[in-house]
Formats: sequence, structure tokens, C-alpha cells
Amino acid sequence: MSAAPRAAIARLPEGPGVYRFRDIRGRALYIGRAVDLRRRVGSYWADLGDRRHLARMVPQIAGLEAVACDSAHEAAWLERNLLERSKPRWNRALGGAEVPVYIHLDRRPGVARLAVVHQPLDQVPGAGELFGPYLGGSKARLAVSALDRVLPLGYTEDRLSGSQRDLARVRGIAVADREALLATVTAVLQRRPDAVETVKQHLARQRDRAAASLAFELAARIQQEIEAIDWIAAVQRVTAPHPTTGPSQPAPGPADYDVYGWADGLLVRFEVRAGRLCAWTQRPCPPATARRFLDQTPAAWHPFAARAAELARNLTDARAANR
Repeated sequence: MSAAPRAAIARLPEGPGVYRFRDIRGRALYIGRAVDLRRRVGSYWADLGDRRHLARMVPQIAGLEAVACDSAHEAAWLERNLLERSKPRWNRALGGAEVPVYIHLDRRPGVARLAVVHQPLDQVPGAGELFGPYLGGSKARLAVSALDRVLPLGYTEDRLSGSQRDLARVRGIAVADREALLATVTAVLQRRPDAVETVKQHLARQRDRAAASLAFELAARIQQEIEAIDWIAAVQRVTAPHPTTGPSQPAPGPADYDVYGWADGLLVRFEVRAGRLCAWTQRPCPPATARRFLDQTPAAWHPFAARAAELARNLTDARAANR
């Protein structure tokens, strides 16, 4: 390992993000994501575990670049988008491991239910809403299970079997509760912090009761559901939401634009195409020239871009200091 990447690792944040290794000629070797960037990148020079195929890549690493993300879900999407645009030599798969899915909230008269679907549906006006996309079908299904556990919409449908009516009665759920439950479910899927926290608190109480009763498998399942709610509710801006995510969502902006960040002579550029951040480059740039690019960046992206530029500057400085 050269001194430059070794020094740069210490400047990585201990949070989620995406990293990219480059060789001596500047060619991308590998793109990956991490829940903890510093720990993950440092692991390449320790025991690679089930990543032994990368051992031959490590001696070729001459440069390190990284982008800090606001959530592990955002990092997963950014990795997928970048790999779908261009796959470096040492990445095995085009795109990431998780499958993109959506959560469909059915609102037909007399019906109230959630389902995980794998592609946008042709929506019947007024019949429901589509939320997402999310990465990971298993996580989305766990999130739906969590919502059904706390907000059992299915028990408010008009047509229930006798056993379902008995279960609804035991849980204190009636058809009259449908609109209130729909409103809360919608608020969670729209990532409203108060609704998300309320659902998580209910789940945590059920988990703790299960553990106290020695029902450890159930407690573990509910903990997975809590983590799944965190996943779907996490900040995620690198892949635009589906346009039918509800009336309270902001109107979608342009699908194609560029995002720029600048720090001490270094310009970072992100390409957003069809609503997805799918390319990332950086280059030296004087302040006067940078201003023209920064003025093009949508205001909502300023914190993300500024943080990316600052991290890029720090990693570049580490590399220069160890030449």
C-alpha cells in the first residue's frame, strides 16, 4: 500500500458513504459502500474475509476518493447508480446487490392494504399511492410487516372472514379506524419524523415484551422490523422518489442537472440524470471559475455538495503530503 491512501484513511468520516479506489494512472479500480467509511476502507489492508478476490487489487491502489452520505440507504443507492453507469474492473456486478422495490398503499373503497411491488404500477386515480423506490426487497417486506404489526390496516377492510373479525375485535380495530390508520401509514411512508418515531416506539415496546417473555425469536424479528423502518425512512436524495408518493411530497424538479461543490481549489461534480445521481468526478478549479458552476447547483444540494468537496480536499491533501 502506498503512503498516500494510508494517510487518507484517517481523514475519512466514521459514517456511511461511497468510496472509490484509483490506480497510478487514475483509472477507477473499485467502487464500494460502507456504513462506516473509515473502518471499511481500512479493512482492505487487514483480513479481507470473504473478499479475498480483492487481495490482488490492493497493491495497485494509488488513490482514494469518497463521498459521505446521510444514510446507509443513500450510500447503497449511490453505489448502485455509479456501478450501473460504469463498472470498474474489480467490481463483480453491474449495480448493487439489492433489488429496487416500491411499497404500494391500496386505497380502493372498502380496501386498505400494503404490498411490496417490483415495478411502478399503472395507478387507478384515487385508488392508492406508490412509495419508493427502496433498495432491498427483504427490508421493504420487513417494513410492511412492521407497519401491519402496529397499524393493522387489513382489519379495517369491509370484507373479513369470521376469524379475521374476531382478531380485529381482540385488537380493538374497527372499520371506522381505517382513515386514521391510513393517515398514519402514509405519514410514515412520507418519512415524517414524528410518525416514524411513534411506530418505532410501539415496536420497541412489543420487542421488549417478547424478550421479557423469553420469546427471543419474536424479539429478534421485531428488531429487524425496527431496522427496516429506519431503512425506508432514512434520508435518501440520490435517487428521486416515484412521482405518486402522495400529495404532501414536493413537486419533482428537473430530472437532469449537475451538482457542484468546491473547496480550496478542488471542484467536485455530480451528474443527476433521470432523477438519479449516477456520475462523480473531481478536478482542480480556481475560485472565479468555480463560482459559475456553484451557481448552477440547486439549493437543496448545497450541504451535500459542500461536504463532498471538503472531504475530497482533505483526501487530496493527505495524498499530496505523503508523496
